[in-house]
Amino acid sequence: MNCAGGKTNMFRPQHACEQPGRVPDSVLLQSKAALRSTRRVTPCLSGFTLAEVLAALVFMAILIPVALEGLSIASRAGLVAARRSEAALVAERVLNENIVTTNWNTSVQNGTVRQGFRDFRWTLRNDPWDLDPNQNSMRLLSVEVTFSAQGQDHSVRMNTLVDSSTPLTPTNSQQ
Repeated sequence: MNCAGGKTNMFRPQHACEQPGRVPDSVLLQSKAALRSTRRVTPCLSGFTLAEVLAALVFMAILIPVALEGLSIASRAGLVAARRSEAALVAERVLNENIVTTNWNTSVQNGTVRQGFRDFRWTLRNDPWDLDPNQNSMRLLSVEVTFSAQGQDHSVRMNTLVDSSTPLTPTNSQQ
């Protein structure tokens, strides 16, 4: 008996409404039963052994302190970098103020500047510039700004050259 009116195969009887190329359910059931009988059925166990759990705990005991120390170092480095940036602004401001006011003629000056909520200590030095033996009028101004971060003292140094010769006045420049 055929569903679609097709021919029947005498070696393999087709069942009602069976599609060509489809394996019948009876054949599938027979092959599953044959597989079960030839295969050893073992219960599927899932979980971790005690050794695996202990190895994971030891690994975590080593990894967590190292990671926390790395985070601490990164935090300190970021804080010192931020303070160093503020100290560079203070150094630049001290140099500019002393150059503009021509207040750099003394050999050493020092003071404290408040930048935001922090105090920065600075020292200004006026030294002869000895890299050019033909030049006697150039002076090296260097300012060192000291600050503390994380309980340690750090410093930033900034230098510039100034001409210590007398500035030209309108009467000197016309001659």
